[in-house]
Amino acid sequence: MYHNHAHAAKGNYGGRNRHLFLRSMERAAINIYKTDNSYEMLVFAPGRIKEHFHLDVKGAELTVSYSPPEDFPQFNWVSREYSRGGFKRTVTLDETINTAAITAKYLDGVLQVSLPVIPGKEVATQEIQVS
Repeated sequence: MYHNHAHAAKGNYGGRNRHLFLRSMERAAINIYKTDNSYEMLVFAPGRIKEHFHLDVKGAELTVSYSPPEDFPQFNWVSREYSRGGFKRTVTLDETINTAAITAKYLDGVLQVSLPVIPGKEVATQEIQVS
């Protein structure tokens, strides 16, 4: 178990560190991996309610957001290393993604977003030599 005694005694996380801590809690970590026919985006979002996720594609941007319900319980936290609150993340999609076929499911605290690639539109790989 992690304890930060110096900050716990003050009852806050102090100055700049507090700002960075709070800002990081407004985000959800994202991992992306490639398969033969899609990109798979994993949004780490434990303790959320799947009906409160919102995914929106506008132009070349995919926005994933979460808004907790109004009656979501607020606790008097003693220690808090992750948030179950709201967040908004935006990723840029290239022209190879079939935006009409994007799907999402929430399983075991991870929002899994599948971004299928349009067959024949895969981006060619170009190797760049380091001199």
